[in-house]
Order: sequence, then structure tokens, then C-alpha cells
Amino acid sequence: MNSTELDSDSPVDEASTAASEGGPDEAAEKKIPLQLEIEVTSPSTCQRHVMVTVSREDIDRYFKNAIKDLLPKAEVPGFRPGRAPRKLIESRFREQVQDQVKGALLMDSMAQISETEQFTAISEPSFNLDAVIMPETGPLKYEFDIEVRPNFDLPEWKGLELKRPVYTYSDEEVERQLARVLERFGVKGPVPGPVVALDYVTVRAEFSFDGNVVSRHNELELHVRPTLSFRDARIEDGLGLLVGANVGDRREGKAKVGEGTDSPYAGREATVTLEILDIKRVELPEMTPVFLEALGGFESREELQAFLRGELEQQFRYHQQRDMRRQITTTLTAGANWDLPPDMLRRQSKRELDRMVLELKSNGFNDEQIRAYSNQLRQNSQAATRTALKEHFILEKIAEQESIDALPDDYDVEVKLIADQSDESERRVRARLEKRGMMDTLRNQIVERKVIELITAAASVVDVPFEKPAQPEFAVDVAVTTAAEESEIPEAKHGESGGDTLMPAAEKQK
Repeated sequence: MNSTELDSDSPVDEASTAASEGGPDEAAEKKIPLQLEIEVTSPSTCQRHVMVTVSREDIDRYFKNAIKDLLPKAEVPGFRPGRAPRKLIESRFREQVQDQVKGALLMDSMAQISETEQFTAISEPSFNLDAVIMPETGPLKYEFDIEVRPNFDLPEWKGLELKRPVYTYSDEEVERQLARVLERFGVKGPVPGPVVALDYVTVRAEFSFDGNVVSRHNELELHVRPTLSFRDARIEDGLGLLVGANVGDRREGKAKVGEGTDSPYAGREATVTLEILDIKRVELPEMTPVFLEALGGFESREELQAFLRGELEQQFRYHQQRDMRRQITTTLTAGANWDLPPDMLRRQSKRELDRMVLELKSNGFNDEQIRAYSNQLRQNSQAATRTALKEHFILEKIAEQESIDALPDDYDVEVKLIADQSDESERRVRARLEKRGMMDTLRNQIVERKVIELITAAASVVDVPFEKPAQPEFAVDVAVTTAAEESEIPEAKHGESGGDTLMPAAEKQK
């Protein structure tokens, strides 16, 4: 572009110029690269500070194009629309189009930087738009920070030696699962005490450090199990704390706050004081033909047991896959000593929780089980997120190398699994995921699983006995050291104990 074109007074001259260059549509299609000066520094492995200089020529070109768009419709007193001299329009409307030009230059320059620079962004750029000033003369300069995937050499992933855990559920374990299912449909009735294992107790709870109470809960219902899990802490001796108590008794114990929480009490023990307000015990329903039919169309106790065995085996396959993944990623991340910024870990911890919840839902885990796993993750969130990010970076790089991605059918399968487990329509599940911005999380889950399957297929695998699963803990969706946040997990439809995804036919029709 020359100065004659910039100084043209006539819209007719502008139209003639566009026509000689092949017309406005063709000219618009020819994207002219910006003349950028880019300086990139690396404060840490996953952070880049980028300083950008946009040439004066590019600024003038963008202003010219913005004014050109105004020419046919600009209204200036004394002239018909579109007939005012260009210089007058430039003078009158320059300030009006300045923000538009600034936004276009920033957007196009960042797009160009992402294509030309040798880093892969994992977050949106962080900069203050209002602090970017359009200069009257000279170039435009601005700077921003961005989080990026670290540069690393991909470790050897073929031919790993893996141990695949195998497990066969006994009839006794199936019976215990059956009891948990029946409990969901039982009736809670008050008992005078004393408390026994698996009772439900309503308590007034206080949590304190060095005599200072940090949280109170006036009516908290607990299911008496060996371990009681909170969002940020655990009571390891739930039975010792509660068994034998009567209404009106006060019991005192300890709750260990997770090492990886953001709490100022991380790693410390809180003193727990519980006042027993109420004790309830569940009377299990009889497995009559009517009940079995309502439960899910089962014709016999044996058919129901077979169904529950299948659910247990499905959940075990998830544990099996997680164990295989752990072995693989432990090997691949052995040399990944990257410095991950604390701010990144805090932001990504929510995404990691969302990913885990999606996995658990699609693998048939009920709401209480998901709460328990969520609490475990929150109690060690920083370490868990650091590990998950390192795994993601490596698995994503293998996916790129092997051209692995999530296909439309993959999304359909995952959405259907979640819908089946939550007894919702696929359309409703997909809409909720899209509204919460979780389709990227679903995509990462699909891609990472495909990569793990690829690595497993190329590995040497030996079957080994699986260590017997621990007795289920009871998960409480409140925090010990801070105010409880809104639950990410829907409440169970029938009581707190969970145990399966069964629902009586009458309920399904609601």
C-alpha cells in the first residue's frame, strides 16, 4: 500500500482500486501476514512471557480497511450517505474505529504467533486489554503471559513390562453388595442405642485446631463405617469414634487434613467433637416377587445376584485399567521433572476432578462412591493434579505422534454410558456437558484412554492377583476447614448408602 491510496479523497477511487486488484471479496480472502517482532522469555518450564511489536505499516493498513468498510454507509452532515470525502471520514471516525482496529490487530497477531512460535498453549493468554494503547505514531507494543506444554523428548513407550491385576468376586462379596442395594430401599427407623456399625447417626459436629473452632455443622448425618471422608480431611477410626455411643453422648476424635489441600491446616490433625442427636437403623425390605419386579424386572434372587456380580466386575475393570495406567504413566513420567506453577495446578485441579467424575459415571459408580473418590482427590489435590498434568502432556504428545484423536462416535458412546448410568436422556447429558464446557474434558478422557490401550497392546503383560478392595468408606460432602462448596455430584436418589444403579420401575417412570 502506498501513500496515494491512504490519502485518496474519493470513494470512487477506492472502488476502482479494489476492482483493479480483483474485487473486494478476493482482496479480503488474501490474508496478509503481519510484520511482527516477537520476543519470548521462559520464566518457567510451562510459562512464556511474550513481547510483541506490530509495525506502523500494519496499523495503517488495518485503519484503512476499517475506514473503507465505513465509506459506503458513513453519514456526514452536508453529504449523502457514502459520498463524503475519505479524509473527512478518517478524521471524523478514526477514534470510533480505534478499538475495532486494536481488537483486530491483537486477535490476528496472537493467531499468527500461535502458528509460528514453537510452543503449544494450554490456556488463554493473560493480559490487560485496557492497558494496550494504540499509538498515534510508531508501532504498537504489547505483552502477555501464557501457559504452554513443556518441551521434552518423548520417552520410549513400546515394549513396557506391565502387571495386569485380576480378581474374582466371591459369593460373599456379591451378598454384601446385595445388602447395600437392599439398604437403599429399606426404611430407617430410630433406635435408642448404642450405635453399631452401619447405623446412621445425626450429630452436631465441631472441628478445631489448638482449641479454636474452625467449622460447625449442626445436623450432619454419618453412616457408621471404618473411615469417614470429608472434602479436605479423613477420620480413619470412624467405628472407634461412634460405636457404643448413645443419644446425648459426646465423642472426641481426630481428622487428618489432606497434605495437598489449599487449606492453611494442610497436613494437620483437627480435633473432632461429635454430639449424638439421633440414631437410626435400616430395616431391609423382603425380596418378594413384587419387589424384585419393581427393582428391575428380576424374576429371582439369583438373577439379581448375577446382575450385581456384573456391576462389580464392570467397576473392577475400571480399577484394572487405572492400575495399568498408573504403571504406564509412572514409567513415562519418571524423568518429567518439570516445574508446574502453583496457579496452574489450582486452576487445573477443577478440570481433573471433572475428568474423574466423568470416568466414574461412565463406569457405573454410584453417587456415594463418586463422592468418596472426589474427596480423596481433593485431600491431595495439588500432588494429584501435578501427576495428572504430566501424564496428560506425555499421552497427548504420543497421540499427536500416532494421529490419535476423539471421533464423533467416541463422544456418542461416552455420552450414552453416562446417560445409562444416571438414568437421563443422552440429549440432556450432552447439553449439560456442553453448557459446563466439559466436552474438552471428555475429549481428553477419550484420547488418553486410546493411547493407554495402544501402549498396553505394545507391552509385555503378565496377570497378577489383585489386592482385595478396601471396605467402602462413607463420604461426606462438607469441608472440615472451610465453608462447603456446592456439590459437583448429584445426590443419590434413594438414601445415602448407594451400592448400585438400580431403581424401581415406578421411580423410573417419574
